[in-house]
Amino acid sequence: MKTKLFLITLLILIFPYTMEAQCAMCRAVVESEADGSTAEGINNGIVYLMAIPYILVAGLFYFIYRRMRG
Repeated sequence: MKTKLFLITLLILIFPYTMEAQCAMCRAVVESEADGSTAEGINNGIVYLMAIPYILVAGLFYFIYRRMRG
């Protein structure tokens, strides 16, 4: 099981450009812009959407950890 997980992770790291995923509408807007400001905004939005669940889960685990210790 660990070997399979390692190989999948290795493949994802080796071929990052083949793992691109973007909806057709977003891609069309980004490619039509010349200055790149829309692309930067879309990238920032993706980062925010990705970060919030991790922050919430980390806070939950911290709360559970503090509750179990004391």
